[in-house]
Amino acid sequence: MKNLLVTGGCGFIGCNFIRYLFDAGNFTGRIINFDALTYAGNPLSLADVARREPERYVFVCGDIRDAAAVGNVFDEYDVDTVCHFAAESHVDRSIVRPDDFVQTNIVGTYQLLQAARERQSHIELFHHVSTDEVFGSLGADGFFTETTPYQPNSPYSASKAASDHLVRAFHHTYGLPVTVTNCSNNYGPCQFPEKLIPLILLNAREGKDLPVYGDGMNVRDWLYVGDHCEAIWRVMQKGRRGETYNVGGNNELPNLTVVHAICDELDRRLGPPPGHGTRRELIRFVKDRPGHDRRYAIDIAKIRGELGWTPRESFATGLARTIAWYLDNDAWVAQVRSGAYRDWIQAHYGV
Repeated sequence: MKNLLVTGGCGFIGCNFIRYLFDAGNFTGRIINFDALTYAGNPLSLADVARREPERYVFVCGDIRDAAAVGNVFDEYDVDTVCHFAAESHVDRSIVRPDDFVQTNIVGTYQLLQAARERQSHIELFHHVSTDEVFGSLGADGFFTETTPYQPNSPYSASKAASDHLVRAFHHTYGLPVTVTNCSNNYGPCQFPEKLIPLILLNAREGKDLPVYGDGMNVRDWLYVGDHCEAIWRVMQKGRRGETYNVGGNNELPNLTVVHAICDELDRRLGPPPGHGTRRELIRFVKDRPGHDRRYAIDIAKIRGELGWTPRESFATGLARTIAWYLDNDAWVAQVRSGAYRDWIQAHYGV
């Protein structure tokens, strides 16, 4: 692996993965970050990496739906490995605008696969990053495994399920070397504040209302993004080609418990908000979103048994690290919440 194409590398998980590879010292080649810089893509999240790794980090502004642009980046940078993060990922947005999800997550993945297939003799690996939401909703018991039937319930999860099937088909039909990971809910630094943990964290810090869907008892398995990055790299290095690996955090919690934990930690660090005894008083239950899956839980026996990976962070330690990062990075938060990062992107890339 000499020239690694990371799609969506300016997004939340992608930027953490690029940082992980440089900081951990496990990768000595060149990383080409290919990102369309849609609303959640922020190149400023990797500004320090770009400064300190000018020979080994390249940013290319481009759209995975554009076959010509995809082919050009493969050829110009002699790409031999792909780690594919680029996706529309927010369930609420998929309910309102499913067409964006179909085009990016399905058509975009196809364009990448086709480019890799056309250069297959040169391709070491195509790794596809997916979600546990493709499996649908669990009852009170049980866990998702790699053989759980797909039953997506939102336009987002349906589009990711389709992309998973395309990756598998290109392996079985054309022999393209692939691996797939299906992960649980990620959290950590640089996450766009539409997602639960940064939304609640930033609102709670400022004493604003904390919206919680339904009764707050929808259960998710929470995975610290640094642990996820380590798992992806382990699969890329040692995973069996053509195989899928589930990646979870062993932290199965109701959303309301997560919100309570954020409130309590901020009260401990900052004291109570003005006019309230605790931040829990800011919680407001709102109408549940359509098709809201009740419970996700991941069985990580395969990746643990075959590759020796387990998460390092408990939810308590991961949340403490996450809160500390947001409290210590006011400039990044201000840029994202004000939209100033979009002005910077427009000035530099015209998008």
